[in-house]
Amino acid sequence: MRKIFTVLLAASILATPLAATAQVKPAPAAKQAVVQKEVVKKKVVIRKGGWVKGRRLSASDRRRAVEIDYGAYKLTAPPRGYHWVRIKNNFLLVGITSGLISKVHEAR
Repeated sequence: MRKIFTVLLAASILATPLAATAQVKPAPAAKQAVVQKEVVKKKVVIRKGGWVKGRRLSASDRRRAVEIDYGAYKLTAPPRGYHWVRIKNNFLLVGITSGLISKVHEAR
């Protein structure tokens, strides 16, 4: 009797860690509903240009702006502290220190 009890006790001590690590699988359901989520990607559109009086030129716009000779394009002389720049087909009268747009002329 003692031998049987010792064997059962040893078996239960050895079986406890094995039972704890065993993964319990859920019973398969008859039919599971499959839910698909629709992924919507938003597209951000950044419009360059569309120059407006009072808007400030960004640093990247200032880098690509080319200072021009206003007389060659028949533009008015800029007031003190302003200069004419060209970005693509637009002529802008821009404050030198502030970067504010004072006038906009589109080339044709």
